[in-house]
Amino acid sequence: MQQGIDKRLVRERFAKALGSYREHAVVQKEMALVVADMVCTAASSRSFRRVLEVGAGTGALTAALLSRCCVDTYMANDIVSESQRYVAREAGRMGIMRFTFLPGDIEILEELPEDLDLVVSNATVQWLTDLDGFFRKMAGCLKPGGLLAFSTFSSLNMLEIAAVEEEGLRYPELSGLGAIGSRYLELLVLKEEYRRVSFDSPVSMLHHIRKTGVNGIARRTWTKGSYQRFLSRYEEAYSCEEGVYLTYHPVYCCFRKPLS
Repeated sequence: MQQGIDKRLVRERFAKALGSYREHAVVQKEMALVVADMVCTAASSRSFRRVLEVGAGTGALTAALLSRCCVDTYMANDIVSESQRYVAREAGRMGIMRFTFLPGDIEILEELPEDLDLVVSNATVQWLTDLDGFFRKMAGCLKPGGLLAFSTFSSLNMLEIAAVEEEGLRYPELSGLGAIGSRYLELLVLKEEYRRVSFDSPVSMLHHIRKTGVNGIARRTWTKGSYQRFLSRYEEAYSCEEGVYLTYHPVYCCFRKPLS
């Protein structure tokens, strides 16, 4: 069964996971590197005047991008306001003198920066409820020739948990991202990959998810019985030599705003 996105729960769980996110979010950190490299390949120059990062979190993409590119003004957004100190630290470490943090849900923020050279995001778009609205807003923020580059997750992400729990987040399809984004922007890159991550037990897998905050779709109270049933079903269905596995399905998209 598809669960709706509870933005308050998303904010709450990511806020709790901020201190442990960078250590445990190994896949997301690797995705940030791919996004940064994708920007460098698509851009005509590695110098940007105005950049906005959506869903900056603990600054993994901030660090990856700023280690490769020169940026005059860096603006970062996150639904978790406590994210500011992490991202500001990365921006300061990379020598950014003009840094602004925009707290709140990007889907409902009314005042967004304009005339942007670049909008980037890592592992965030899956939490949005109106993809058409997001692309439309970002296209309006970009200057002609500006880039929108992001990573997110697609339909097979964490399929094992969704199968055992019989519920899960409806991740965007790769083709759908390309089609919706192309209503407003020119598509440059659309690609996907699959990552199978191993854990020594279902308990370790759940610990990993809790420490990355990525379970923000529903409030659930485990009983002892339901918890044990989940562990048993998961181990029976998704065992491997190392213990059990979990599938990640990252996708990468890059768009350019037409010059006219």
